[in-house]
Amino acid sequence: MGIVKEQMLDNGIMLTKAGDLINWGRKNSLWWMGFGLACCAIDTIMMVNSARFDADRFGILLRNTPRQSDLMLVAGTVTHKMAPMIKQLYEQMPDPKYVIALGSCAINGGPFYYDSYNVVKGVDKVIPVDVYVPGCPPRPEAVMHGIEKLKEKIMARGQIELLKSK
Repeated sequence: MGIVKEQMLDNGIMLTKAGDLINWGRKNSLWWMGFGLACCAIDTIMMVNSARFDADRFGILLRNTPRQSDLMLVAGTVTHKMAPMIKQLYEQMPDPKYVIALGSCAINGGPFYYDSYNVVKGVDKVIPVDVYVPGCPPRPEAVMHGIEKLKEKIMARGQIELLKSK
């Protein structure tokens, strides 16, 4: 596409676009709010924060309020009773905001899809989802991979907007 991201000068000065610098800061300081609804919250979200996987070293910090979070991890079965709360918390998050759906229950209703009237058939029916991490429960490695994919989307965001304007 011919877009030069950064240029290094002889005297150690690097030139880049402001949008790329802002997106670099966004991708390296994701503050997430866990929205655990079932077993995925305990099995996966707690493991991602354990010493073995240590999400903090990737710049991903847990916040307990939506007003300080830019990433929502939805893990577990979304019911029709809980869907308005998910939407309200999503709307309280500042822009830009991102969502990762963890586990088959959050993605498409899981094993409760066919025999339960109170289960939403995926959290994407309530709020927009950026990355899906499949599994029941998903492995912490898969969650870290999903976060890396989200970081790639964040960095490509400015380039996509630039290409659309041409």
